[in-house]
Amino acid sequence: MSRTVIEEDLTVTGNIASASGDVAVKGRVTGDIKAKSVDVQLSGDVTGAIDADSVNVQGKQSGRIKCAELSLEKSADVKSDVIAQSLSSEKGARLVGKVQVTG
Repeated sequence: MSRTVIEEDLTVTGNIASASGDVAVKGRVTGDIKAKSVDVQLSGDVTGAIDADSVNVQGKQSGRIKCAELSLEKSADVKSDVIAQSLSSEKGARLVGKVQVTG
């Protein structure tokens, strides 16, 4: 399995697709991300939809999230409509949007 890292000093404008890989966002992405797993790290900022099996958010995300497992850490700032099979959230995480847990 491959891992793609968008570093802190990098801004990507456009969609990212990795059918069987992991995407770690430390920088900024303006566009949709489709991957096996997506990790929006503390310095990461995603404006666009995320579609993955597993999504972990420490940083900022706005758009839409569709996944099997969503994990929001205490520093997460999410403004999205969410469809997930499971959702875990640490105290302090912010989530604004419609949430559907299909469980």
